[in-house]
Amino acid sequence: MKPPKEISNGFIIFIAIGIYFLLMEVLNLSNLFYLRLLNIFFVFYGVNRTIQMNLTEGKKKFVSNAISALFTSIVGVILSIIGLIVYSYLQGGDAFVQSLSATFLFGGNPSIDAYSISLLFEGLASSVIVTLLLMLYWNNQFSTD
Repeated sequence: MKPPKEISNGFIIFIAIGIYFLLMEVLNLSNLFYLRLLNIFFVFYGVNRTIQMNLTEGKKKFVSNAISALFTSIVGVILSIIGLIVYSYLQGGDAFVQSLSATFLFGGNPSIDAYSISLLFEGLASSVIVTLLLMLYWNNQFSTD
């Protein structure tokens, strides 16, 4: 049985972000915070792919496409955070997260849980923004009720 496109595209987002961050780690570029921000392009790709697949299938309703696009990005965000939690524990737990927070948006000494919850909220906000931007981009392809 084939998984829904939202889950498969969310998984593509997760894999792309995971490979990107692992590559940054291997190349010793993970301390450059602005490179971390480029992961948004993978979210754009996955969400755009879902919308294009919906349009190819003849699904032209604005609301159903918006929900589908949002669900895709949320799947990608949740899987990425789960991956970060697992990777953080494999790399030394809270000490690893503190090395991440030193070069990113956090101050102090966050735990893995605090760091992950913060990234979850940031990811959910980014998901909404990406969905709205792509829905505006594809707006002329949709029909209203």
